[in-house]
Amino acid sequence: MERNRYFETIEDLLRRLEITQKENIHQAAELIAHSIMAGGILQSFGSGHSYAAAIEVAGRAGGLFAAKVIKDPAMGIYEVLEGSGTILMRKVEVLPEDVVIIISNSGRNPLPIEIAMKVKDIGAKLIVVTSLESSKKLTSRHSSGRLLYEFADVILDNLSVEGDAAIPVDGLPVKICGTSSIAAAALLQSTILEAVELMLARGFQPPVRLSANVDGGTERSLEIEKQYKQRIYHL
Repeated sequence: MERNRYFETIEDLLRRLEITQKENIHQAAELIAHSIMAGGILQSFGSGHSYAAAIEVAGRAGGLFAAKVIKDPAMGIYEVLEGSGTILMRKVEVLPEDVVIIISNSGRNPLPIEIAMKVKDIGAKLIVVTSLESSKKLTSRHSSGRLLYEFADVILDNLSVEGDAAIPVDGLPVKICGTSSIAAAALLQSTILEAVELMLARGFQPPVRLSANVDGGTERSLEIEKQYKQRIYHL
């Protein structure tokens, strides 16, 4: 039986990500390790479908406890509306010692751009996950004229093709099957791995979340939660 072309596409993409993003992953891991060791937390944001990548680094087994998602209550409905990010960030606490990850494939819409602006105003570090070459071909929808990647301290390039959908199918005028979600997950999980290894190498015990479905997981989480609950359980 012929191989499913999506698996072939993703296997090739993962190989290219490992090769081309190695240094960027290391730089992002350094930012996260330094932040958590200094008492900061990791925050992630993704609007619309990018929310799937944002939750890769927060609230899940095997991830860092010192992490939260900046939730978009409208789930991307107002992503293109200028001012929406500025209003959202009135409700969000970001401190200078934090690291914020913003995921946006195009990086052109006002909502993530305005969140990035606020993060940089505060002095926190910003990691952007985007399709870099595709984004560079686009015009910003924000009056500043800037694209999301321009605010980043570190860029993790998901290497997705323009429009994200990657596979042509006979009989269809458009491609199907996006790759950005899997790419973002791989980039972010590999970054967390390196950040944890860096913390351990520097004599710091990273606050890693154990699954509540593993015996002892809930008890362990409740103990670690005492240190971080004032920061991670808010918008």
